[in-house]
Amino acid sequence: MNKNKSIQVLQAYATGLAAQSLQHKVQGKIFADQGFSKLGEKYAEHAAEEMGWVDQFVERILDLGGSPKVEAAPAMPVFTDPVEYIKSDLKISHEQVPILQETVAGLVDDFKTYDILKAYALDEEEDMLWSETQLDLIEKIGLQNWLVKQL
Repeated sequence: MNKNKSIQVLQAYATGLAAQSLQHKVQGKIFADQGFSKLGEKYAEHAAEEMGWVDQFVERILDLGGSPKVEAAPAMPVFTDPVEYIKSDLKISHEQVPILQETVAGLVDDFKTYDILKAYALDEEEDMLWSETQLDLIEKIGLQNWLVKQL
């Protein structure tokens, strides 16, 4: 097992996920402020869930004898249009999930890190499917009907 490799991977995901969690939290507040309370709750819950993953990554870094770092995250766009945000989030998922799957496969010799990241990858796949389902619903029932469901 290469502890340094595991620590580097966990740190990278902790940093990126913390930024993504904040973006989801902000987006949730924006959507709730627009009156879309269900969508606001969805993204608030999603933000909290992501911070739970960050906690697990940090705990594993500590278990491995590493020192977690608080790193600056890149600025992320803010959306007022829920559909544009879902599309943007889905695009990121389509780009990142295959990379995550490959990364997880490369950590098979570190069982605990492998298990944590595998569970995280499965969660990310569920999130990607949720976004795809929402876009399919919008196409099938129309934007206005979908927006009414988000009130």
